[in-house]
Amino acid sequence: MAPELQSPVPSPCINVCEMAPDTGLCRGCLRTIDEIVAWGGASEDEKRAVWTEIHRREAAIGWD
Repeated sequence: MAPELQSPVPSPCINVCEMAPDTGLCRGCLRTIDEIVAWGGASEDEKRAVWTEIHRREAAIGWD
């Protein structure tokens, strides 16, 4: 099941915590620092919105 459809919505963190200076995204979970900081207090709907952004970002990356 897709993470954004689960309840509770799981964190996208994979313990590869390194911010990419060129994108401002974590290299592990593709979240911004603001998204990471807000995660713990975010509602389920807000977490689902972050997952939607993560999927959009994944699609925009040219994975080799």
